[in-house]
Amino acid sequence: MPDANHAVLDFLHTRRSRPAKLLQEPAPDRDALKLILTAAARTPDHGKLEPWRFIVLERAALKRLALAVDHCGAQTGRAAEDVEKARKQFSDSPLCVAVVEVQKPSEKIPAIEQTYSTGAVCLALLNAALASGWGANWLSGWPAHDNGFCGNALSLADNERVAGFIHIGTASALPPERPRPDIDAITTWLDT
Repeated sequence: MPDANHAVLDFLHTRRSRPAKLLQEPAPDRDALKLILTAAARTPDHGKLEPWRFIVLERAALKRLALAVDHCGAQTGRAAEDVEKARKQFSDSPLCVAVVEVQKPSEKIPAIEQTYSTGAVCLALLNAALASGWGANWLSGWPAHDNGFCGNALSLADNERVAGFIHIGTASALPPERPRPDIDAITTWLDT
């Protein structure tokens, strides 16, 4: 059995996302981000299908997506406050990685397992960014689920969808701790 890695356990017990609205420049450069993406890609992936990919959104792309949110929100009749909140997610972000689920045909691997793997990549990316000393937050919101927005702004194919937008930068403040789940209340032990 491998030795326990207490530093990693301590990190997992104390990890805390940083609100995207509190992220600012600087953000990781491409070399630093590539290390984070490499760590994220080491996720459970039944059948080695790699049912996900990354789209790195740098400042110019984020500004373009903010405008696309305005356009899509107006076309779909979304409430002004919902459009503004979604627009700011992109306009105020120093760097963002869209994690895209890519459903791949497989007789062995059910689609739901590909979805689970994609969710695992989102969490691994978030944790790798946090462990690297950056502030990070996993968001979705209506743009992630709007096929028109995703198709036009991100050029996603029909078999692709956004699992999350991982925003990464420097945290301008530390958020207060929040209540955590009561493990005893959500755990069932079976011994027979």
